[in-house]
Amino acid sequence: MMDRRMMAGIAVVALFSVAMGCVPPPRVAGPAEATAVVERNGAVDALFSPPSPDTIPGDLRGEQIRLGYKMVVDTQGYGKRYVGNALNCTNCHLDAGLTPGAAPFVGISVLYPEYRARAGRKMSLTDRINECFERSMNGRALPPDSTKLAAIVAYIDWLSKNVPPGSAVPWRGIPRITSTHSPDPVSGKQVFERRCVFCHGTDGQGTMAAPPVWGPGSYNVGAGMARVSVAAAFIKANMPRGWGWSLTDEEAFDVAAYINSQPRPDFPGKARDWPNGGKPADAPY
Repeated sequence: MMDRRMMAGIAVVALFSVAMGCVPPPRVAGPAEATAVVERNGAVDALFSPPSPDTIPGDLRGEQIRLGYKMVVDTQGYGKRYVGNALNCTNCHLDAGLTPGAAPFVGISVLYPEYRARAGRKMSLTDRINECFERSMNGRALPPDSTKLAAIVAYIDWLSKNVPPGSAVPWRGIPRITSTHSPDPVSGKQVFERRCVFCHGTDGQGTMAAPPVWGPGSYNVGAGMARVSVAAAFIKANMPRGWGWSLTDEEAFDVAAYINSQPRPDFPGKARDWPNGGKPADAPY
């Protein structure tokens, strides 16, 4: 029997996206597509195939998955104790982690544990989630035995159920862009005023349509988005919402430079980042 509550939640996300000029979540693939894979140089590349909500079990595991979904789309409400700004997980992981090009959650479970250069060690999926809470959410880590942390993992595991172990997950993260252009925050301000203020506000503090992009309500300097190259890639692929890929690479870099030149919270643990070297040139500290 189809999980009506989960379907309703996804439908609300999709409806709000359309109402705000946003793109809808990606199409949910059928069972045949969900198991299709491609062999490439010994690696297995699965199709981007989020499972249908009617595959959520009607038991405690299903309730855990639903709680994880709620933590992602309404982090302010369900994870308030651990959040220090005005963001929700879905502000970066668009459409609850279902949008390619916006750090989707589909398939992520099969990649962990993995070595992370910024931490200088191998990290579990729970470690990575807590990094996001401490940096992107400017908050604090959830306890290891937290039911809400386990719920987020369960939700990501469920979204990854059709991705075989060993898959390359080519849609992971955000498609990077490169440019020989030197990012110009002055030009970026003009781009922001022309293309971004309607949703993010003239002061960058957000509106009912979109979150703050600087100031105390936004991500801190330790977040990946605080790097100009990462923010530019996200903006290029996804912004303005519903009009991704409409900015030039130069415009994306310029507006990212402008946004990240504005005040935002510090990250106390930044001195411990990249302990083994490899710090990116555009790290803001």
